[in-house]
Amino acid sequence: MESLHIVCPHCLVINRLQASKLNADPKCGKCKQALFFGEPIELNSRSFSQHRQKNDIPLLVDCWAPWCGPCKMMGPAFAAAAKQLEPRFRLAKVNTENEQQLGAQLNIRSIPTLVLYVHGEERARQSGALTSAQIIQWVHQQAV
Repeated sequence: MESLHIVCPHCLVINRLQASKLNADPKCGKCKQALFFGEPIELNSRSFSQHRQKNDIPLLVDCWAPWCGPCKMMGPAFAAAAKQLEPRFRLAKVNTENEQQLGAQLNIRSIPTLVLYVHGEERARQSGALTSAQIIQWVHQQAV
């Protein structure tokens, strides 16, 4: 039986979880909070590194800023995609206004930009606002 490492979105502890238990509303072994709750999580430099490097599930990051009109339009679509893609994918947001160094490190040149990481490595990148259906389709195309 395959086990996966899943980073807790609350306390950043790495949990080992049987792959067959992903859909069973798993809780963190340390803080006892839900590992998945159907919403994108906010990442900063520290939590981004932990989620990118230690999660065995793909990480989809929405790089955005509060002043960006297309980012605001895509926000609800990204949240809707999280409800459908979790727990097979971790969806997260990086506010490039607050996390400027992280945005520079990720080489973000325009927003919104989606970046998909698989086993810690960047697999694909897409700039521009998408609908939830487009996000889901793009992720499935890139994650294979």
